[in-house]
Amino acid sequence: MHISVVIPFYGCKACLIELHSRLTKSLSQITNNFEIILVNDASPDNCWNDIKSLCEKDNWVVGLNFSRNFGQHYAISAGLDYASGEWIIVMDCDLQDQPEEIIKLYEKTKDGYYIILGRRYNRQDSFFKELGSRMFYKILSWLTDKHQNHKVANFGIYHRKVIDAVKSMRENLRYFPVLVRWTGFKTCEVDIEHAKRKTGKTQYSFGKLFKLAFDIVIAFSDKPLRLTVRLGLIISALSLIYAVVVLVRVLIGDVTVEGWSSLIVSVWFLSGLIIFILGIIGIYLGKTFDESKKRPIYIISDTAGGNPAE
Repeated sequence: MHISVVIPFYGCKACLIELHSRLTKSLSQITNNFEIILVNDASPDNCWNDIKSLCEKDNWVVGLNFSRNFGQHYAISAGLDYASGEWIIVMDCDLQDQPEEIIKLYEKTKDGYYIILGRRYNRQDSFFKELGSRMFYKILSWLTDKHQNHKVANFGIYHRKVIDAVKSMRENLRYFPVLVRWTGFKTCEVDIEHAKRKTGKTQYSFGKLFKLAFDIVIAFSDKPLRLTVRLGLIISALSLIYAVVVLVRVLIGDVTVEGWSSLIVSVWFLSGLIIFILGIIGIYLGKTFDESKKRPIYIISDTAGGNPAE
């Protein structure tokens, strides 16, 4: 197989036929040796029946059906596990990632790049969604100490070596763009046209983006732990300075009886700080506990069409 296309499906049933038609037309300009892997992440619009029907009509379409909703990046992982192509394309199902742009991405593979990412220079999202995305990636960049471009998402083409490296990482917390960049293979970005969403609405609210960012940081960075250490050192330094001030006041006889308010405030502040630090440590321990269970990162209840790789 020369090219595999992995598409997680959720809430975009109305796009399926057009997506398949445009994909087939675009991929045929590159090669006739391709497969399209559609992963139904327990979509509420019952798109699995439509995916099965499409698989019956087109032998190059493979359908995977999750037993429940696991999430977009788990659906991507499932598609990657079943993909057999030398080059693997990952894209969204809502047609904002336009199939016609695949040709532009594929051309860059001839320049020796292993990871070619689509950069949405003209994002067609609402103001609040783009603002939330900017904030998400800025926080993520700061906490992971790695630059994350808010104009780059999942859409891209990746060599088999990259995907094999990503597949070897079986941790429970999944975020495909970070896993890909961690591999370190030669990477470039290509400007692509971004389309308006044709149907449905995004599943990523600000709250979900914040939770996703927090999970990613816990999975890929120990910076929160290092920040708590710095905070503790700063408080210790301030306490030492205050102790010197008190000592000087004692020596010059300028000491008054302190009220209980300052003592209570100090106790509350330090107690809150201690609980905060213990909470951060507890979260890391909890995630470590989850990883130690070695549960599967997804469960497939049904497959359809094609000849999925084992």
